[in-house]
Amino acid sequence: MTLALFDLDNTLLSGDSDYEWGQFLVSKGLVDPVAYEAENQRFYGQYRAGTLDILEYSAFSFGPLSERSMEELATLHREFMAEVIEPILPEKSQELVAHHRTQGHTLMVITATNSFITRPIVSAFGIEHLLATEPKIVNGRYTREVDGAPCFQHGKVTRLQQWLENRTETLAGSYFYSDSRNDLPLLEMVDHPVAVDPDDTLRAIAVERGWPIISLR
Repeated sequence: MTLALFDLDNTLLSGDSDYEWGQFLVSKGLVDPVAYEAENQRFYGQYRAGTLDILEYSAFSFGPLSERSMEELATLHREFMAEVIEPILPEKSQELVAHHRTQGHTLMVITATNSFITRPIVSAFGIEHLLATEPKIVNGRYTREVDGAPCFQHGKVTRLQQWLENRTETLAGSYFYSDSRNDLPLLEMVDHPVAVDPDDTLRAIAVERGWPIISLR
């Protein structure tokens, strides 16, 4: 079956769920507002510039997860979905996903953002498969460590190849939609790379290589 792969943040979503989760925690008074927001902004700037250290960022972003029970986190995420995520689910994104579904394609979101934040969002799109950065769980609680390879830059290729090992799907005829220069390793692997509301670097590369450029906003 043909794979239709989607980045999530600033691609299917008209915003960044990882960054917005941090802002949500600040707004609820659950983290130190000055220190946490400053770090959140710093890491987000590094991501946009293509210079993010994913392990350093993961240790930072997993911190609030490690300090709370799964039950408390689930309650917080329901609020986050209603208050922050639902308003940034573009209709055009839902139509794009539906288009690939009607073609019988295998749908997957592949994202650097951790699975705690992204799994309910991916479910809201009706997408079955998710590859995301996984926080390690010990004794029923999240830790600050990454479990396995981070799903970022070349790590997206690694995680997808691991997923494909025991499945009948291949990359023949595959699509990948992304907004970010960070996703070039995977965009270069698929048969149909598509730049979605791309950053300046990805836009220039897409123009040079003749890749489609679309907007879901």
